[in-house]
Amino acid sequence: MKTRHSRAALLAASFLALSGPASLVLAPPASAAWIVFDPRNYIENVLSAARSLEQINNQIQSLQNEAQSLINQARNLASLPYSSLQQLQQSVQRTQQLLQQAQNIAFDVQQIDQAFQQQYGNVSLTTSQQQLVADARSRWQNTVGGLRDALRVQAGVVGNIETNRAEMYALVGQSQGATGALQATQAGNQLLALQAQQLSDLIALISANGRAEALTEAERTAAAEQGREQRRRFLTPGSGYQPGNAQMFNNGN
Repeated sequence: MKTRHSRAALLAASFLALSGPASLVLAPPASAAWIVFDPRNYIENVLSAARSLEQINNQIQSLQNEAQSLINQARNLASLPYSSLQQLQQSVQRTQQLLQQAQNIAFDVQQIDQAFQQQYGNVSLTTSQQQLVADARSRWQNTVGGLRDALRVQAGVVGNIETNRAEMYALVGQSQGATGALQATQAGNQLLALQAQQLSDLIALISANGRAEALTEAERTAAAEQGREQRRRFLTPGSGYQPGNAQMFNNGN
């Protein structure tokens, strides 16, 4: 009878263990508290911790991306540590000084108009022979001065070639080594400024050569007009050539 009761109690305990919640109950000593382990709660806590860790990793990655974006923006906004402005300005000033030193007739509209009215206009019928000679010499001096000015401008432009070459290589190097968009843009702008300076030298050279050619042609035209006037005076009766006796050899008297 006692054995039957023990088997029934064991069977009941097994039934309760299988039919109850999935929990482990330990019977501590009388003096200790009960410790309960819930696997489902443990799994939920682990998943929650994993999700929190993933969110933290995402936030860290986002902060890293923002930091890299700020670094890229700083590079794009960094100014070019090189400037060719001073060298280009000096080249332009040298060419301008050569143009301003033009002899006799400067590159000035009013002076050109005045000089042509006085020296290259129609020869007056009342102009003296001495004045005609003086005007012809003045025109010749203008032509020679224009040719000299053209040669000086040519020499100045050729002298700027070496400076422009050095600046071009420097700016191309700065453009290739640019760390951001602003530096590349500034290098490109300075290259455009270099091209503008070279174009200004070319315009100055063409202007100086054109001026010399214009003065040469103007002198030729004025000389032809003056020659016609001098021939007219020579052939005018009473004021031109007067026949007379000429003694070529000493007769011994």
